Amino acid sequence: MKNAIALAAVAGIATAAAAQSGSLSIVASQATVDSTLTTSFTLSVYGDADFATHITGAAFNLNASGGDMVTDMVASSAAWGGLGFEDQGHTGGGNTGLIMGQITFLPFIAPDAASALGNGPVFLGSFAVTIAADSSGVIDWSLAGGIGTFALEVIDVNANPGGNPPGLITQLASPDFGSVSVNVVPAPSAMAVLGLGGLVAGRRRR
Repeated sequence: MKNAIALAAVAGIATAAAAQSGSLSIVASQATVDSTLTTSFTLSVYGDADFATHITGAAFNLNASGGDMVTDMVASSAAWGGLGFEDQGHTGGGNTGLIMGQITFLPFIAPDAASALGNGPVFLGSFAVTIAADSSGVIDWSLAGGIGTFALEVIDVNANPGGNPPGLITQLASPDFGSVSVNVVPAPSAMAVLGLGGLVAGRRRR
């Protein structure tokens, strides 16, 4: 963990954020999951900022409420952030975390093009979620910091021209943390279907 965070911080001059803002958001592959048909889905995390040119790393926790039906979660990072990748592991109840990042050292090592800001949120990584078959309920996931000294790190490659090294890194300890809810609903049981059929038949007789 410490090594991954250190890798993301060697890119140049780091500074604490002032009036600049960033965000981490989370998107579920399915808003509603039928646990009689599938026991897996994906949560994808994206980063964004209203300044700088690229994202260089992130370290965040993923906390769940109502996640008792989650049996496993496996993280993976965006290809550009694999060098600093660390899956924090599923600690139970849908709670886990992820560290990812890249090394930049201008002008010799430029940030990966896929980490560029300005064209919408940047994909950081995902979590493959496994739930118990036939389970039901609502799982509310929220992102948070707490793994290291920052949750999101960005670089402005155009700052500090002529510096040694050029560029300016900013570490955000508390960007806007997003959340998402997934509704797990098992398909109606055979008895429920039969009951509905009886109701329809009764209305027809009337």
